[in-house]
Amino acid sequence: MKNFADRLISEIDKKGSSICVGLDPRLSQIPGFIVEKYLEEHGATFAAAGGAILEFNKGIIEAVKDLVPCVKPQIAFYEQYGIEGLKAFQETCSYAKKAGLIVIVDAKRNDIGSTAEAYANAFLGKVDVFGKEQSVFNADALTVNGYLGFDGIKPFAEACKKYEKGIFVLIKTSNPSSGDLQDRTVDGNYTLYEMFGHLLESWGADEIGEKGYSSIGAVVGATYSEQAKKLRKIMPNTIFLVPGYGAQGGDASDIKPCYNEDGYGAIVNSSRGIIFAYEGSKKFKPEDYKEAAREATLDMKKDLKSVEVK
Repeated sequence: MKNFADRLISEIDKKGSSICVGLDPRLSQIPGFIVEKYLEEHGATFAAAGGAILEFNKGIIEAVKDLVPCVKPQIAFYEQYGIEGLKAFQETCSYAKKAGLIVIVDAKRNDIGSTAEAYANAFLGKVDVFGKEQSVFNADALTVNGYLGFDGIKPFAEACKKYEKGIFVLIKTSNPSSGDLQDRTVDGNYTLYEMFGHLLESWGADEIGEKGYSSIGAVVGATYSEQAKKLRKIMPNTIFLVPGYGAQGGDASDIKPCYNEDGYGAIVNSSRGIIFAYEGSKKFKPEDYKEAAREATLDMKKDLKSVEVK
């Protein structure tokens, strides 16, 4: 293995794409033929929910694995179904990695000291089980919240170094009310998100790989292009994980400032717009959800090519 940022850029080059597919399953939107299969087998149980989610995810992964470098399962969509949901989450991560995809877990974890270390062990590293070190979710990267400062980030950063993994720290998020806090001016000079950007660039300085990017990345929403432009100048060595494309209102022109002049520096997430692309389509039936997801990914790939520099 090698530095996470180098691995990610290698996969971007290999796939010719900076798309990240969000695996955010909703039972009400999973095609009926999948849901009915597990209802018949397990009844209205968490086991049925987990089974339907896993089969749906495997179909999406098979449809896009040659087109995108990475996927991003949002753990909340699995946790809500308890242990069976977490089993589906774990198996989804494993299946995606075996398919050659980089797995970025969207869990937005944070704490300090031993608690943060435990989170890092669970998602990025290994945990000691009676003298034997074992991986749990074995993700390639994890989203984290840096509000507690560097002592809340340090255990994750140490896991990145030890296991050659990555993290993406929330800096400027895509939600409508993010400016209530993130756009506030601090000391009359910088906004909070700009100040955080300067901090993060320094935190990631020791994790810069051969390609010139750090394994300590940032979450920067597609819906705020002016802020992204400022952050790109502040954080030239930081990879941006960019949510907000498509269903949340961001388009290709909004995303352009997230890239550096070398054409790298951003991975752009789309969840609903890809995995549920069959919905409302005249071309695709529910049974064709994989084909619909593939076509939506190809359309997004073409859209992003219009703004990528390289």
